[in-house]
Amino acid sequence: MSRPRRSPLALLLLLALAAPAVAQNAPGAHGPPLAVRPMAPTPPMGWNSWNKFGCQIDEALIRETADAMVAHGMKAAGYRYVNIDDCWMAKARDAAGNLQPDPVRFPHGIKALADYVHSKGLKLGIYSSAGTATCQNFPASLDHETADATTFAAWGVDYLKYDNCNNEKRPALARYRAMGLALRATNRPMVFSLCEWGENHPWHWGREVAGNLWRTTGDIEDKWPSVLKILDRQDSIARFAGPNGWNDPDMLEVGNGGMSDTEYRAHFSLWALLNAPLIAGNDLRSMSPATRAILTNRDVIAVDQDWGGRQGSRLKREGDLEVWSKPMKDGGRAVVLLSRGDGGQIGVTMQELGLPRRSGGYVARELWTHASEPVTAAAELHAGLSGHSVLMFLVEPAGARGGR
Repeated sequence: MSRPRRSPLALLLLLALAAPAVAQNAPGAHGPPLAVRPMAPTPPMGWNSWNKFGCQIDEALIRETADAMVAHGMKAAGYRYVNIDDCWMAKARDAAGNLQPDPVRFPHGIKALADYVHSKGLKLGIYSSAGTATCQNFPASLDHETADATTFAAWGVDYLKYDNCNNEKRPALARYRAMGLALRATNRPMVFSLCEWGENHPWHWGREVAGNLWRTTGDIEDKWPSVLKILDRQDSIARFAGPNGWNDPDMLEVGNGGMSDTEYRAHFSLWALLNAPLIAGNDLRSMSPATRAILTNRDVIAVDQDWGGRQGSRLKREGDLEVWSKPMKDGGRAVVLLSRGDGGQIGVTMQELGLPRRSGGYVARELWTHASEPVTAAAELHAGLSGHSVLMFLVEPAGARGGR
């Protein structure tokens, strides 16, 4: 969700103050931890309206996107959530104090839209903010948590993205916990997405407020430097991610036009290795074959959806060349060789990947070309990379899936 940009000095001050703010507000101030709601055993997959459409949304777009998710193979690949972002609301609550959809852009209401999305075998997500107004100055949910959660449940909503704008500088834990409690009280299963921008280190307390995912940074941009900047913030917090509680490096920009297809493949590969929620942000109705191929690559998606013990992390760096690795539940490793800059040669040994010596060796399968090659236990997986690109491998014992 877009929000006002801050100066570099302001950002540094926020980072410096974030940890003390958590410490001051943590002990007892927000009540006992809430039970984790098992809404996201694997990272959620879906679509969100903001990155491509901003406030230019209506019920026709949401219906057509649900249709496209089915028609273009997204549903078959695992995508489930069709998420409406900011600007769906009327400018004021109704006479009873409840949120209401814009009557012109959503004339049939959110319940009818949810029913349509559900009829496609998909789920509907909605948006609000833990503040007095959303980032685009529509009514938000601070001090209206019970009423709004009850409304969302009555409408059949399955996912809430909960932003951080206009928060009155009130403690983050208390604000997000209030909505977590309200969602739990509805007894409706709803994924709770904390869009707190990482300012108060939500990976420490996101589960405690019944969050299923939490944003770790500010907003992504459809630019290669933005992808790398966000990537660099993920490595140190990998240990906090796991079933029903995921680090969220923000939504995907694949297909929005600001990067090359090579860069988009890298973006998608890295987010998969990070166990990131895969929330597409492009126009699914008119995406190119190349964009569709990236978003529906089932081998890459399988890495994202596999829980092998911990989120992927950076293993080594040689200038602008890097190796990222993720343990898979079957004992193999997913590996991304990344060129941040102009390209070059980089490799990684089985020992560096933490794989034991075995007489049969290993097989490395590249997940974009689908080519396989044997790798002995003593050998190095080595490749040349072009600029701003990745190669993504699944390394498994010979004779396993990749050993055919």
